[in-house]
Amino acid sequence: MNARTVDWSAGRAAREGAGRAEGLRERKKRLMRQQLSDTATEMFVERGFEAVRVAEVAAACGVSEKTVFNYFPTKESLVLDMPEVTMAALRTELARPELTPVEAALRVLADELGALISWLEEQEDPALAVVRLRRFGALIQATPSLRAHQRDMTDRLVAAAAETLAERSGAGPEDPEPQIAATALLGLWPIQFRAMRTHLDGVRTPAQVREAVTGDVLRAARLLAAGLDGPLPAGAGPAQS
Repeated sequence: MNARTVDWSAGRAAREGAGRAEGLRERKKRLMRQQLSDTATEMFVERGFEAVRVAEVAAACGVSEKTVFNYFPTKESLVLDMPEVTMAALRTELARPELTPVEAALRVLADELGALISWLEEQEDPALAVVRLRRFGALIQATPSLRAHQRDMTDRLVAAAAETLAERSGAGPEDPEPQIAATALLGLWPIQFRAMRTHLDGVRTPAQVREAVTGDVLRAARLLAAGLDGPLPAGAGPAQS
């Protein structure tokens, strides 16, 4: 594998028109982080997650093992660091008072899907790119530690979303209303992942994949909207017997 991994933050940055000039130091750090993640992902997919040591990833990138851990706190995060981008985007969008919670989640999902579609459109061989994406998905499913890391990141995303929803409603972050709302919103991510797995068939064009995946996500979102798009009630305290 030699295709670069997806820049999941690209869609959001482009939409918001981030016009700040990137300094040389920031650019070097971003490129090193990308190189480490790309190299690790390629090695894990080719040989298996457990068969590759972090020291080997470091050697392949010409850096020390300590440098790798300066960028990624765990071996699993070398592959699955996307939730950090998602968390920042969720906090920003959910805090916008003009957006309903479902609209905010859909904006983040659309940006992430857009980044994937842009990556596909850049590939010289889209069919081979689809095969690589499927192998990446298979790697996660076949690796217990990666699945556990994914669950942990989902829990962190739910907590972050609940905190932001509580702030805009006046409830406490541990109150049941923001907790169930956040859990329901994060349920849209597995819908998008499954839709991508279904529609990335090597036959549809990237534009057709975007349309089909978006359609599936919107179907799920409509079921959530009626319950979540009204104002969340502030904590009412324990029920009276």
